[in-house]
Amino acid sequence: MLAQPLSAQLQRLGWRYGLLGCILVALLGPAIATPASASTHAAHPSDTHTLYLPHLALYSHPIAPGLPIDPYATHTGEGTYYAADGTGNCSFDASPGDLMVAALNDPDYHSALYCGAYVSVTGPNGSVVVRIVDRCPECAAGDLDLSPQAFEQIAPLIAGRVPISWHVIDSGITSPISVMFKDGSNQWWTGMQIRNHRTPIFRLEFLNSSGSFQAINREQYNYFVQTNMGPGPYTLRITDFYGRSIVQGGVPLLNNAAYPGSVQFPAAP
Repeated sequence: MLAQPLSAQLQRLGWRYGLLGCILVALLGPAIATPASASTHAAHPSDTHTLYLPHLALYSHPIAPGLPIDPYATHTGEGTYYAADGTGNCSFDASPGDLMVAALNDPDYHSALYCGAYVSVTGPNGSVVVRIVDRCPECAAGDLDLSPQAFEQIAPLIAGRVPISWHVIDSGITSPISVMFKDGSNQWWTGMQIRNHRTPIFRLEFLNSSGSFQAINREQYNYFVQTNMGPGPYTLRITDFYGRSIVQGGVPLLNNAAYPGSVQFPAAP
């Protein structure tokens, strides 16, 4: 059987897959030549082109495969405040110069999944952007426990507890990521944490001795821990909530110290 022209195949996709297929037909159909009109000269590298489909972003939201949460969701709950200093269950350093931070409720914590994420919080009197640095075990799903400095941006401190909504945002960070090594790290037991990331981190992998990327388990305290990684240097692949990956090579083995990286995620989709 003769192969059908790609434009005809796209029309069939339109019938099978509804709106997405119709979009493909509308975008690609007119631009694809059928075999009858195709040139007969031999293919040459200069004949190849990259075809972009920017309009499809209007109809879909990219999400990393396997991500257990919806990164586009708006959460609702209650906001409270505590004596935050930037430290906490996410194992970040104190940040006295930046106290726009919050602790996330236990049901949404998902083994440190949101650690380092920036979220926009809206309360009775306005909105504020905070970074997730801690876990609130007694908080219900949807709740955030904010620093006093952040809480007073959305309600008076005397209110104590107020209704809120919040969602993940792009932090706008453009400087490179850094790789923090946990104290006690060595070639047989290595703990690593990604810091200064523009979008939330979902997965961390390292290039193993077989030449394959191997996933590293994330602990509740927000370090990715792996045994027998070897003496380094390491090549790491970092994937965000939206399924985009960046690769950082040449990472030396350190102990209780940070390695300044050279890559960063693009803006969130």
